[in-house]
Amino acid sequence: MSVKKLKPITPGQRFRVVNGFDAITTDKPEKSLLAPIKKSGGRNSQGRMTMRNRGGGHKRKYRVVDFKRQKAGAATVESIQYDPNRTAFIALIKYADNEKSYIIAQNGLQVGQTVEAGGAVAPEIGNAVKLANIPLGTVISCIELRPGQGAVMARSAGAFAQLMARDGKFATVKLPSGETRLILSECMATIGAVSNSDHQLLVSGKAGRSRWLGRRPRTRPVVMNPVDHPMGGGEGRASGGHPRSRNGIPAKGYKTRSKTKASNKYIVERRKK
Repeated sequence: MSVKKLKPITPGQRFRVVNGFDAITTDKPEKSLLAPIKKSGGRNSQGRMTMRNRGGGHKRKYRVVDFKRQKAGAATVESIQYDPNRTAFIALIKYADNEKSYIIAQNGLQVGQTVEAGGAVAPEIGNAVKLANIPLGTVISCIELRPGQGAVMARSAGAFAQLMARDGKFATVKLPSGETRLILSECMATIGAVSNSDHQLLVSGKAGRSRWLGRRPRTRPVVMNPVDHPMGGGEGRASGGHPRSRNGIPAKGYKTRSKTKASNKYIVERRKK
């Protein structure tokens, strides 16, 4: 993984930091694993805007990623590819029966390497293993929350969790947010941290790059009128009062999680503020 700082030959490139894409081995996606994406522009089925500051952006095809890893048997890594729909890189793998699928690529995954999924396979980079069979202290990612559900946690670029302990049918996992949580030992997780850990170092350089990603300009609440936002209005450059959302919910420290939420009993330690 590496990043490149461009020469400032244009104002947009002066502060631009781009991905080196050292890990990428091909720019041609597997056609059988592509699906169309229909853009909504932040509108719901009635055509009403339910999400602001969305719209436009470059046309994309969805890469069908296997988050469940339920197919048994070894598979060979054919290539590491860029995915426009996520921050992590993806790996194209091929099984013995010539079936191909995409998985989230882990840091250090190489072309030609063999990966496997199952309850008790070897805990090596790229292998999907049950938490019950992973050695304590192992760095893991792409973690299930319910057995057979498919990976839902630690899937973005550079993310990883750590298996801390096991007690009965539960495993204790320290998540990327800093939260320590109990997860059923029957759940699957992939060994290793997610690829493209340098993603956090990238700098877009210009506003137009956000438009290419489908993000429209966002108006600051402080400059709105009182009818548009609780922080709007006032004479001159008023500060806007206490920070809060458009519908009045305070920000900056206000707890919105329900005290009676069912999953509270599985949280051993809350994330750090």
